[in-house]
Amino acid sequence: MADTAATAPRPAVVVTVLSSVGLVASLCMTLVVPLVPRLPQLLGTSTATASWVITATLLAGAVATPIAGRLGDMVGKRRVLVATLGLLVAGSVLCAVTSDLLPVLVGRALQGVAVSAVPLGISLMRDTLPPERLGSGIALMSATLGIGGGLGLPLAAIIVEIADWHALFWVAGGLGLVGLLLVAAVIPESATRSGGRFDAGGAVGLSIGLIGLLLAVSKGAEWGWTSAATLSSAAVAVVALVAWGLYELRVRDPLVDLRLNARRAVLLPNLISIPVGVAMFTGMVVFPQLLSAPLASGHGLGMSLLAAGLTLAPNGLVMMAMSPVTARVSAAFGPRTSLRLGLVIIAVAYGAGTVLLSAAWQVSVVIAVIGAGVALAYGALPALIMRAVPTTRTAAANGLNTLMRSIGTSSASALAAVVLSASTVPVEGTLVPSLGALRTTLIIAAGCAVLALLVSLAVPSLPEPTEEVEEFGHDAEHATQAGDGEPALVRGVVRHDHGGPAAGARVTLVGVDGRQLAITHTDPEGAFAADAGTHRPGLLVAGLAGSRPAAVHVVPGQDLAHPLVLPAADERETAVAGVPEPTRARC
Repeated sequence: MADTAATAPRPAVVVTVLSSVGLVASLCMTLVVPLVPRLPQLLGTSTATASWVITATLLAGAVATPIAGRLGDMVGKRRVLVATLGLLVAGSVLCAVTSDLLPVLVGRALQGVAVSAVPLGISLMRDTLPPERLGSGIALMSATLGIGGGLGLPLAAIIVEIADWHALFWVAGGLGLVGLLLVAAVIPESATRSGGRFDAGGAVGLSIGLIGLLLAVSKGAEWGWTSAATLSSAAVAVVALVAWGLYELRVRDPLVDLRLNARRAVLLPNLISIPVGVAMFTGMVVFPQLLSAPLASGHGLGMSLLAAGLTLAPNGLVMMAMSPVTARVSAAFGPRTSLRLGLVIIAVAYGAGTVLLSAAWQVSVVIAVIGAGVALAYGALPALIMRAVPTTRTAAANGLNTLMRSIGTSSASALAAVVLSASTVPVEGTLVPSLGALRTTLIIAAGCAVLALLVSLAVPSLPEPTEEVEEFGHDAEHATQAGDGEPALVRGVVRHDHGGPAAGARVTLVGVDGRQLAITHTDPEGAFAADAGTHRPGLLVAGLAGSRPAAVHVVPGQDLAHPLVLPAADERETAVAGVPEPTRARC
């Protein structure tokens, strides 16, 4: 243990490396936006077909994120993170060496897989950083999803202005390779594993459902919202997701633990992520159209793509600068306060944006304030979720939250396309969105922030689990105290040996000195949260009529790595000293 501590990287190094790879992965999502008008010519195809260069990345990221999160919890988060960065590098090189449509689509899909670097990085931070650095690290890592979008447009515009378009992908590949090498060299692998088998059936079902959903959302404006293609995609999504949900409730090691994610403390932050994603991305869709619209329109500012990108750059810069502020607000007042404050700022900024549209500096101020609000909200969401899930499920839980944000950003593009195309004005032979349409879209974004704010009022307040870890029986002189007055909170799940939840089971925490510290009962899903106060628990015992009791040693500040299984009453083997296999993992 001493050698490990001696060679452990400094917290600043961990935060810098992980947030950097998150930023590179996010940049790839908006990398080709400046090329969109030229893609048909560059790839020798139609406008409709060229749009798949954007869609392929979106779909691949949505499908890969929950899968990568679950694999990270099972086999190691760093291992999976390195693999996703390897795919990013391969995809970038593939796009850089060709001008043919099919290889570019494959390369863009490989780049999209790397968006899972964000939830994996957040989970690695939880397992690696000391408590005093965890809040700011998570806030920065979470904000990279927005920072990448904010900085990607001006960076890509600059590269396209001075070099061939293939240089975009060489730059992305180079940055991805540097990130991969740094992660492999300095980031330690997490010792927290969930074990179990990979749910291939769940992965296939979720993939089909997400592809159908996102195709309907992202292509609806192009195909027509009532077209057979859009309606068929939506129908496939509904059927596949319903069937997938029923399947996940029955499988022993689900890809997504629906019972866990149905808890209010997890469900509500995930639902909030969708309108927050809409609000975050709406400005990146609307303001470029205002800035680039011809002066002859009466409201456009007639700026070049490069100038428009630089005008919007404060969005990403402010998000980056706000990360430590988000951590301090969350530490002082809790992540719920950070979330609500961020949503208020977003709503007010979009409201002000409806009248501050006559000069580039006004747009810069509005987009910067929106960035501050998004940083607060994005930094709070993973903090809320990680308080409500076991440590062995953090990567999967954060992956699902990232997916919800992606659905929100995809919906923002579709929503803006509908509103902006509904009211246009002819200018110099082209149609540009009217001022009224631009304002309506901003008002909708403000409304999404208000909706998220209202839902946030129902998010429960959960205590921050102590991060101090001490082996059972170690340092008996001080063993009865948890230290620093922090609660010794233990969460987990109790199940019957046939796999079903042990609802109503009595859970008892016993201190290292043999005293009974706390008694609680499991909820309908078999979940519990037992608080030993400032005493240090050493043993957790669960019992239920019709089953034999089961026990497991516990370590304060870490949740049960596996469900605690209650054998049936007629089983001969004991369940105290010889705890069944699923309960033997160190908690």
